[in-house]
Amino acid sequence: MAAAPQAPKRGSIRKTRPLVVKTSLNNPYVISWSTLEREDIHFILQTLEDKFKSIGLQKIEDKKKRKKTALMKKQSCGPGIEISEDPKEPDGDLLVSGWTPVHVRKQLVIGVNEVTRALERNELLLVLVCKSVKPAIITSHLIQLSLSRTVPACQVPQLSERIAPVIGLKCVLALGFRKNTRDFADEVGAIIPRVPSLNVPWLPDRTQGPTDSLETEPSESQDKEILDTSFDDLTKLSKRKLAEGGQASAATLQPLKIKKLIPNPSKIRKPPKSKKSISK
Repeated sequence: MAAAPQAPKRGSIRKTRPLVVKTSLNNPYVISWSTLEREDIHFILQTLEDKFKSIGLQKIEDKKKRKKTALMKKQSCGPGIEISEDPKEPDGDLLVSGWTPVHVRKQLVIGVNEVTRALERNELLLVLVCKSVKPAIITSHLIQLSLSRTVPACQVPQLSERIAPVIGLKCVLALGFRKNTRDFADEVGAIIPRVPSLNVPWLPDRTQGPTDSLETEPSESQDKEILDTSFDDLTKLSKRKLAEGGQASAATLQPLKIKKLIPNPSKIRKPPKSKKSISK
């Protein structure tokens, strides 16, 4: 008897992996530093350079550390290889490493990380940032931070090239002046009027003067009225104010309303393993 024809074998069905979707928020605004005029750039760099030279602020490296690094290099290279030491170093008294006038250094904030921490604590009067920073995102967060703390800040070209060699550093990407400064009070007072105002759409500019901030800040009674009014009334009021003023902004921010939260049904979560199954 002839055997019955077998059914064709089907290939193994591969389970398609679920598509991973990650939500991300994009900023519709382009935030950048305000441009300085050439006269202001020259004035800021010249005043700071002259002041640092007159005070004599400079970071000094200890020569003992240099000798230790030379010995470490000799040990790493091997016993047969000799490294010539610097013959230009004098045999005089060794200076202590650090900043020469320590009290002057405490009035300054040098570096992006140090400036960020001081701005968060609201300890600065003025912030200057070098324009040659690459990538620019390293110092871009200082725009919102300085504006929220009402601290004048600007981007100065060639700040690192002019100031760093004067104070004995390789580079100065950000420079801040503390509120308790005495030696730089005149210089800060002369530089602040030349600093242009920053533009952040969701933050009001309160660095120009106290009168402007008093006018822009609403009173407590106005806040209570705004909370009591509905969303439709707020939109009508905003449209009326724009029509009366005649100056419409590029984008108006509206409050977000969440109606309902729905979990993602396609996300499959594995049940937690019980202790009994783990012991087995």
